[in-house]
Amino acid sequence: MVCRMLPVYSMYPSRHLPPTESLRRTANSSTECRHPSVRATHAIWKWSLTFAIAALLATPHFAQTAKPARAAEPPAPSLAREVRHQIQVLPFYSVFDHITFVLEGSKVTLSGQVLRPNLKTQAESDVKDLDGVTVVVNQIEVLPSSPSDDELRRAIYRAIYEDATLARYATFAVPPIHIVVKNGSVELAGVVDSVADKNLAAARAKSVPTLAGTKNSLIVRPTANAAE
Repeated sequence: MVCRMLPVYSMYPSRHLPPTESLRRTANSSTECRHPSVRATHAIWKWSLTFAIAALLATPHFAQTAKPARAAEPPAPSLAREVRHQIQVLPFYSVFDHITFVLEGSKVTLSGQVLRPNLKTQAESDVKDLDGVTVVVNQIEVLPSSPSDDELRRAIYRAIYEDATLARYATFAVPPIHIVVKNGSVELAGVVDSVADKNLAAARAKSVPTLAGTKNSLIVRPTANAAE
């Protein structure tokens, strides 16, 4: 339907109306031109356009372009190896020291026993310098100085590493059977290749006559992961 505006002056000659009344009727004629059907058509067109845009955004093409949320990156799998290596290459770290660690994300907890106080400090400093480590908790124990314990260390070392079966472990830069002596007792810690080697090391340590006690904490690993 075409809405036609009729000039006001054709229906109401201006000479018969005051100026204000003429302006009012002119405004009314422009408003009356918007027929209800025109307004309804305009509303339908707006709703149709909105629906089309919503349907387009829901298509797989647009869904695939959305970037997924970035998952938190797990700790680097090599970090544990780096910490272990850093401990092994510490200056003065020997068969008579034993340092272990627990890795929790970027936090490293050090424990074990050492002969020298500066070795405890150096271990914490070197591990803290590794990429990926933010916190180091140092629980390493410094063993008391004792001439009699020093004698026991030397005697137990000879008893274990001079054995024909166990002598191959002495070829490592830091022999893997650690001899931790404190107040006349010994704890064997570290790794060996078999249960037989674990039992033999304990038997050889017990052969030292002045030893007060023995604790065997050696861990047996598969042959493919030979003692480090």
